[in-house]
Amino acid sequence: MSGMNVTEILARERTVEGLDLSGVALTGLLAAEPYVFRDCDLTRADLSEADLVEHTFERCVLEKADFRGADLEGARFDGGGGAAIRFDGAELTDAVFTGADLSGARFGNALLTDTRFTGCRMIGVSLSAPRGTSFHLSRCNLTLADLSGCSFRKQEFDGVRLDEANLAACDFTGAVFIDCRLIRARLVDTRFAGADLRGADLGEIDDRQLRALAGAVVSPAQAASILATRGLTVL
Repeated sequence: MSGMNVTEILARERTVEGLDLSGVALTGLLAAEPYVFRDCDLTRADLSEADLVEHTFERCVLEKADFRGADLEGARFDGGGGAAIRFDGAELTDAVFTGADLSGARFGNALLTDTRFTGCRMIGVSLSAPRGTSFHLSRCNLTLADLSGCSFRKQEFDGVRLDEANLAACDFTGAVFIDCRLIRARLVDTRFAGADLRGADLGEIDDRQLRALAGAVVSPAQAASILATRGLTVL
C-alpha cells in the first residue's frame, strides 16, 4: 500500500491494517462490501451516517470517532477503542463489542437490539433509554455509567460493575446478578421485583435504595448487613 493515498487504499483493499485514518471523513470513501480495519488509528474519524454493516474493527484507536447515525448492524469491535466515541442514533442490531474501551461513549437514541458488550471498559458511558434495550452486558465495568430508563427484564449479569451508576427507572424484574457490584448506584424508581441479588455487592444501602429493592431476593448475609446499619442484629 506504499505510495497510495487513503482513497486508493480503500478502493483496492477490504482488509486495512495499520493505517492512520485520524480525522479523515470516511463516509463517502467506503465501498459497499464490509471492511476489516485492523490496528488502524481512527481518532476523530468521521463515519457518521456510513453503511458499516458487518464491518470489523480490530484493536483500532477510536478516540472521539464519530459513528452517529451509522448502520453498524452485525459489526464487530474487538479490543481497541478510546474515550468519547459517538454512537448517537446508530443502528447496532447484533453488533458485538469485545474487550473494547468505551469509556465516555454516547449511545443516545441508538438501536441496541441483541447488541452484546463483553469484557468492555465502559466507565461513564451513556446508554440512557436507547431505542430497543435488549442489549447484554457481561464482565464490563460501568462505573458512573448512565443507564437510566433501560429494561433488563430477566437478563443475567455476570461480572458487571455498576458502582455509582445511574439506574433510575431501570427495570431489572427477574434479573440475576452473579459476581456484580452496585455500590452507591442511583436507584430511583428502579424495579427489582423477582430479581436475584445474592451475587451482587450492594454496599451500604440507604432507605431510598432499600425501597427500590422491594421484591428482590437477597442472601441472609446481605439482609443482616442491611439490618445492621439500622441498629438491628440478626442471630
